[in-house]
Amino acid sequence: MKTLLLLVLAGYCLSVCGSVSKETHARSDGDRDGSTVLPELNGVLLLTKEHFNRALQQHNQLLVHFFAPLSGDSQRLDLLFRGAVEQLTGLDVKLGVVDVSKETKLAKELNATTPPPLRLYESGDRYNPVHCPVFQSSASIVTWLKRRAGPSADIIADLDQSDRFVASEELVVLGLFKDVEQGYVKLFYAAACDLPDLSFSVTQNQNVFGKYDIIHDSVLLLRQSEVVQVFEVTSQTSKEDLISFISVYQLELVTEYNGQTASRILSSTVVNHAILFVNKTDEGFPTVHSAFQAAAAIYRGQVLFVMVDVDEPRNGRMLEYFRVRETEAPMVRLVNLTSHVTYHLPSETLDMPTITAFCQSYLEGKAQPKMQSEVEPADWDLKPVKQLVGQTLERVAFNPDKTVFIMFYLPYSAESRSLFPLWEELAQHFLDRQEIVIARIDASANDINLSMRERYPTLRLFPALKSVPDFSVSNFLLYFYLSLSFSVFLFCSISMSFSAFFRFCLQEEKDRKKYIEEQKAMEAKEAKKAKESKQEL
Repeated sequence: MKTLLLLVLAGYCLSVCGSVSKETHARSDGDRDGSTVLPELNGVLLLTKEHFNRALQQHNQLLVHFFAPLSGDSQRLDLLFRGAVEQLTGLDVKLGVVDVSKETKLAKELNATTPPPLRLYESGDRYNPVHCPVFQSSASIVTWLKRRAGPSADIIADLDQSDRFVASEELVVLGLFKDVEQGYVKLFYAAACDLPDLSFSVTQNQNVFGKYDIIHDSVLLLRQSEVVQVFEVTSQTSKEDLISFISVYQLELVTEYNGQTASRILSSTVVNHAILFVNKTDEGFPTVHSAFQAAAAIYRGQVLFVMVDVDEPRNGRMLEYFRVRETEAPMVRLVNLTSHVTYHLPSETLDMPTITAFCQSYLEGKAQPKMQSEVEPADWDLKPVKQLVGQTLERVAFNPDKTVFIMFYLPYSAESRSLFPLWEELAQHFLDRQEIVIARIDASANDINLSMRERYPTLRLFPALKSVPDFSVSNFLLYFYLSLSFSVFLFCSISMSFSAFFRFCLQEEKDRKKYIEEQKAMEAKEAKKAKESKQEL
């Protein structure tokens, strides 16, 4: 009986193991052949670290948006991205999204923590994605994908077709090549693929060549059927050269900043931007605009000239970003989009010679950066904690009669705000000491012409040093960086005299310099003796 029971149990175990084995193999086969269903919302895959590789295996082309929920630009792109889903009919492309705020490990693995936010993965290769250009619409995304899959430019057969194409849109790109299948025309096709917001056509028809007086392979940019500029393609031309040409000349000499032009301005290959802040309703606007446009013609390709109407409510964010008040218009600022350093035209006269001189000075590296500053509060020095701005920072900090302790803070930083009560307490403690100033400054609203830490809040001490002989405040600054866990109050309450301590430091520096000079003099003397000995020999 026991033997029979054991045989039954053994048989049952074998059947269970067999079914489990079959199920495991079936699941493995399902993963291998791509039959596993991945989560998606409205046609867009919701990708995670767990199944990102499966998505790559299942789809030959996977266009992924690395979505940052807190970014306004990312949210705008997300709308365009999801809007492209319905237009992908007939294309072997799947869209997917990765929430980088949740999938931090995946984003780091894919090196997707920095732009560009859109990447195309092909043939299951997760390590070499195609970085996408900046898209202005859902249609641009679809156009880009279609141009990668097939011809990136329409071929024009005759002059009538060319005329219809040129008149079809406000701005078009027309390629005139003797061979539309190979040679230089491949650069044209490659550029067309990377510029999906523009319409491209190409022709080898001699009647079209004759209409535009073209002899060599060339690219024409036309606005409202009129030729804006001609670019001759040679053996020295690269795809980047062609893209740069189109990017520069697709914009007007002076481009007004608005919702339609913003993305083209920011994605321009020209990183130096001259910005005219002006009220278009002012009586003097035509004169200022004419001078600005004349300067733009001289520096086209080097500086992008942009106009911002301060009377347009939707431009409020631009005014806020550059800290420009409506009453200050008209004014010209130059900004480099790579370094984000801003320069201010130091003149109230906005004529063509003044603007061109300013641009030339900037390009030669002679212009001085504009130091931004908040308006100085009327009561800035009446409270225990002095509220500094860019205009008052150096005057207060480098006062040789006072020891100044400054907090450089960010108003939206919790760490900065947590120090405010302590700073008030510190100021109250030294309220009767006229030679000690406790102050703070908003580092986000004021440019600071000092070498600073990357992280805020930063605490810096500027000691009183006037009593020290032979000392130049402008050439020497001794300061402390204090950790937030260190008690500022105890630091300032120590019995050591600030002046005595800094005199000691300065005396030590003098002694060091004196020693170095003596050593150099001794070496020079020995070298002279050695030279004289050689001459005697």
